[in-house]
Amino acid sequence: MIITNPATGDAIAELADTEPTELPDRLGRARLAQQEWAEIGIERRLQTVVRFRHAVSQEIEHLAEVLTGETGKPIRQARAELDATLPRIDFFLEHATEALADEVVHRDPSSGLEERISHEPLGVVGNISAWNYPWFVGTNVFVPALIAGNAVLYKPSEFATLTGAEIARLWTEAGVPEGVFQTLVGGGPLGRALVELGPDGLFFTGSFATGRAIAQAYGPHMGRLQLELGGKDPAYVAPDADVAVAAASLADGAFYNNGQSCCSVERIYVHETLHDAFVEAFVEQVDAMVMGDPTDGSTYLGPLTRSAQLAVLEAQVADATARGATLVRGGNALPGPGAWMQPTVFTGVDHSMALMRDESFGPLIGIQSTSGDEQAVELMDDTEFGLTAGVFTPSQERAEAILSRLDVGSAYWNCCDRVSPRLPWSGRRHSGVGSTLSVSGITALSRPKGWHLRAS
Repeated sequence: MIITNPATGDAIAELADTEPTELPDRLGRARLAQQEWAEIGIERRLQTVVRFRHAVSQEIEHLAEVLTGETGKPIRQARAELDATLPRIDFFLEHATEALADEVVHRDPSSGLEERISHEPLGVVGNISAWNYPWFVGTNVFVPALIAGNAVLYKPSEFATLTGAEIARLWTEAGVPEGVFQTLVGGGPLGRALVELGPDGLFFTGSFATGRAIAQAYGPHMGRLQLELGGKDPAYVAPDADVAVAAASLADGAFYNNGQSCCSVERIYVHETLHDAFVEAFVEQVDAMVMGDPTDGSTYLGPLTRSAQLAVLEAQVADATARGATLVRGGNALPGPGAWMQPTVFTGVDHSMALMRDESFGPLIGIQSTSGDEQAVELMDDTEFGLTAGVFTPSQERAEAILSRLDVGSAYWNCCDRVSPRLPWSGRRHSGVGSTLSVSGITALSRPKGWHLRAS
């Protein structure tokens, strides 16, 4: 596999691909290693994770440079991802022992009966990860997986393979035994082979189309399946909102990481009384965003990581224009090398347009005027996705009343594009199945066993 820099088009590394024919042997090695890993006990596994965390903290600059080089993510955003990975690991370290501990749920001294729940490892976990936040997405799965006593077959995205190799190196240096954490190098065909191999758990992050195909292929294996898929995340600016605050938050939520996030704001609805003022404030924020060399600390917008996404964005721009939307900013691809797209803002949009229905996954946003809360709810929920939604208003009562009616996994009041290790990260409808993060994201990497124990 040849790794290229998306900002320059230059080849920066070449790695040997993992052949699909190798996977049965890899799985066998993982099964043997997993048994010993589970038997050493959670305290020793936690100590290994502590060493891994320390190694990440000591190499943030190097790891950020690797991430920027292969994805085009601006260096300050790469550093921010690594900085924020540390408290995620801390959460797992703090809560895993209690989450995975045996729990006595009933005891009857008169009959000598005790009922207990234990949590056993799934076994071997297949983790097909993502390129847009490889540290976030990866650690959400493989850290609790390892703590719970599983082995991991980790396939990083082909667009973040070097980061995957760095992760594997750090686990080895932290003392994870051979075979317990294995990195698989390759693209779609290798991912399909891993799914068909049928590990005991399969955790995937990516598009709905790929997630649906994985569900169909993996289903007969009857293992633990978790899918973190896309979004078409809406936000509503209510008539009593602070326009400046909402515009600043939503511009960042729409264009951070070049809009290449499943929880990026992709649709904005603004009460008609604030619409013009909001658009003016929003565009002012966008105009201040610096696009350029991702290795420059002042850069906010870099190239698209996947050049193929440029065609998707151009098609959405053409469709919106043809259907009568007003182009306020951007709208054009920029000369290469690399795939560059101007931050693009449309008003006068509606749900007949692809940019308000289909995932953009790039620096493109539509802003639609609404008559009030009721219409905003109808428009926000008019989607096949269900990842996040946000409401900007000084009234918590108003925000919760609106958000409670939306079929989403995460609800935001006066914020957006935010993930916390303390809260479950889950999608509804086409946004996925299952949950990472929070205590539920720890227990998801285990199997409960019910114990019925009666003293003779």
